[in-house]
Amino acid sequence: MKKSNWEGKNGPLLIAEVGGNHEGDFEYAKKLTELAIESGADFVKFQLYSGDTLVSRIESPQRNKHFQKFELGRDKYIELAEMCKANKVGFMASVWDPDYVSWIDDYMPIYKIGSGDLTAYPLLRKFANLRKPIILSTGLANTQDVKGAVEFIQQENEIYKSPEYLSLLQCTSMYPIPFEDANLEVMKSFSETFGLPVGYSDHTEGYFALLVAVAMGAQILEFHFTDTRENKEFRDHKVSLTKDEVKDLIEQIKDIAKLKGSPEKRPLEIEGDHPTTFRRAVYPKKDLKKGTVIKEEDITVLRPNHGIDAREYYNLIGKKLVRDVLEHQKLSWDLFEDQ
Repeated sequence: MKKSNWEGKNGPLLIAEVGGNHEGDFEYAKKLTELAIESGADFVKFQLYSGDTLVSRIESPQRNKHFQKFELGRDKYIELAEMCKANKVGFMASVWDPDYVSWIDDYMPIYKIGSGDLTAYPLLRKFANLRKPIILSTGLANTQDVKGAVEFIQQENEIYKSPEYLSLLQCTSMYPIPFEDANLEVMKSFSETFGLPVGYSDHTEGYFALLVAVAMGAQILEFHFTDTRENKEFRDHKVSLTKDEVKDLIEQIKDIAKLKGSPEKRPLEIEGDHPTTFRRAVYPKKDLKKGTVIKEEDITVLRPNHGIDAREYYNLIGKKLVRDVLEHQKLSWDLFEDQ
């Protein structure tokens, strides 16, 4: 049976975001990819762009140069995607240059639209026309911004009205953010408002917020990934997890799944005959003579649940005894006159 697009090996879909942590060094990008594959994540994610098709050279020359420095190029991105494919781990990217779709699409079962492109409707149209599942991140946005993007995508292609094709990530686009800016309750609001799967893109330090998000129902977790946070200047490393931390995260996600258990309420307390020893039955409060018509002051409810169940207490009121009974004696229906 096919899994949901948002179901990972260990529950929620886990996306290890290498992003720009390679800082333009391809050998380092390969190292990070290998580590992310080994971590147990379901997808290894990058950001595909060129400086000149992302940032204006005139309006923001320094940002343009920054992104040029971090470019890897077509052949290198494809090699990274092939690494993932060979290891049966998904490759994912925020594709910031729509012209890249022509050569990366074969490797992309899911497209991720980053927070910065939430309002870039020409890009949204490009990806919606691909008819592949989309994860939409919502940093920098208010509810109306998100509503506008969702409606635009769904108007472009009705397939995105299906929860198998469109999902939303709560995200706060700062690096790092304090816990009070994570606002994980937004996931609940998204779920109620849009009826779509929800998840969380994390920019806190550590992975506690990710665990809380899972407990709150996140179906997708995205987190930055690095080999080490030591001696790193690029901001994303500070909010990144390492291979061992992702492994620890996965183990704790498994524990959360055990604790959440089944939505069906059923008794599991079978050791020591708990339903009998913990629950009560009806007992006489005092010695009662044959012919006594039972009143509330004549009976009580005590453990163990032997004889007549406590739920029958009010059905005994008005019943007439056909034999004498003793205080705290186990009762049975044949002690009472049929009426």
